[in-house]
Amino acid sequence: MRDDKRALRAQVQAQRDRLPAAVRAAANARITERLLDLPAIARTRCALVYLSFGSEFDTSALLDELRVRGARLVLPRVDRSQRRLQLFDVNDVAGDTQAGTWGIREPRPDRCVLAQPDEIDAVLAPGVAFTPTCVRLGYGGGFYDRLLASWHPRPPLIAAAFEVQILDSIPVESHDVPMDVVVTEARTFIRESAPAR
Repeated sequence: MRDDKRALRAQVQAQRDRLPAAVRAAANARITERLLDLPAIARTRCALVYLSFGSEFDTSALLDELRVRGARLVLPRVDRSQRRLQLFDVNDVAGDTQAGTWGIREPRPDRCVLAQPDEIDAVLAPGVAFTPTCVRLGYGGGFYDRLLASWHPRPPLIAAAFEVQILDSIPVESHDVPMDVVVTEARTFIRESAPAR
């Protein structure tokens, strides 16, 4: 199964990388608009969001708008020694973050304070691919699956993806945590057994 997942990651990331810049920009804008219309995002007072890298959906406009709306922003930092994510409140995304693991910008512990998970009321999680039933294929490190599996009760779990990242099926292992909602530039998928949002 791990080989199947590895092959899917390579395939989907290659398709995502090939999206023309203009197509990607238009899709980013549409996805941001659709995310901001979700009730869980529209009413959030404290959101866990990631800083995008490479050809991922660009979270910068979403972060800016959440800040304008007065929401607290929590960003993840990879703790490689513990193989987990640490969550930090971030006031100034540009000034309070720096390139960290794999070149992804992360909160600076000398400038940010640890966040309390029970104060987070919406989560935007990254991923390589998703299905219409909101199954998530991550990057292979298991960091988000470990974080989300230990979180009870969990806030709404949301993902943003380009249409090229939507697959009919993805191999699932027992530790894989599904999303509640997946938003693309064209569609919004809601997991049938997701709690009412």
